[in-house]
Amino acid sequence: MKSIRSRIFISLIRKKHLFKLKLKPEIVDENFDVKKFRHDLDKLSDKLNKIPKDIGIKRYKIGEMNAELITPQGASNNKSVMYIHGGGFISGSCHTHRMHVIKFAKACGTRILLFDYRLAPEHPFPAAVEDCIMAYKWLLSEGYKSSDIVIMGESAGGTLTLSTLIALRDKGIQLPKAAVSISPVTDLTCRADSFSTNAKNDIAPLGSWTTWTGYYIGDNDPHDTWLSPLMADLAGLPPIMIQVGTHEIHLDDARNFAKKARESGVAVTLRIWDGMVHAFPLLSPLFPEAKKAMNEIGDYIKNNLTTSDSPHH
Repeated sequence: MKSIRSRIFISLIRKKHLFKLKLKPEIVDENFDVKKFRHDLDKLSDKLNKIPKDIGIKRYKIGEMNAELITPQGASNNKSVMYIHGGGFISGSCHTHRMHVIKFAKACGTRILLFDYRLAPEHPFPAAVEDCIMAYKWLLSEGYKSSDIVIMGESAGGTLTLSTLIALRDKGIQLPKAAVSISPVTDLTCRADSFSTNAKNDIAPLGSWTTWTGYYIGDNDPHDTWLSPLMADLAGLPPIMIQVGTHEIHLDDARNFAKKARESGVAVTLRIWDGMVHAFPLLSPLFPEAKKAMNEIGDYIKNNLTTSDSPHH
């Protein structure tokens, strides 16, 4: 049974157009204003960014990218999570995701690297994947062992988490200990049934999945294995936790990827949450399901980073 709090909060998010005095929710199409969308997100983030006293933040440059190492009190110096933010491949930054990542850092007791990968439409595929590889290699160059790193992300970042694993394996770079992917799209042709059956149930803006992923795909073939992780050979990937809600447009993509990965011998933990919507763990602690999902992710990361077996190749 869904909690009353989750029903209230999810309903408010679904009806946010009413607060802007619009009768119908926004539909994302070719007239979508990417710059305004980013500007509005930044303004909202300005209000939310209050760094707790028990969190340390160090800023870095990785190539051209701004990056932040977010460290909760008592975190180990030699373990790190690499967080790939969401935002539909067209938005998101350290600024918009810092407060979410602080919550994850506290949940897993581990420092987290957050970074500004290049965004579409200015920088279509493979820019984002290349930047994720660069951030991972930076962690290795800073002395972190691959077996002491977990990669995770939500939404577009959940997709890029899986794409990065595949790209690292293809390049022969030592793989991280594990990965966490929240609400990923794994087939960028967006043909899975849940894109239509859950369109009205989810909180993702209508049409965003085709318009935004179109910006990211650019002139590339959506079947490219670094673009659509579901199309790749998945053998040899490290353990992966996938979280998704039954009301998500990405439900089938998460299920299909988990099935294929398991058949390829990958240790997959698939958590399907009843009645939950896109990237809901980030809404912790607003309602019990989000809080529980975030704590599960924290425990999964802790468990993987405290066992010291050999790294994946």
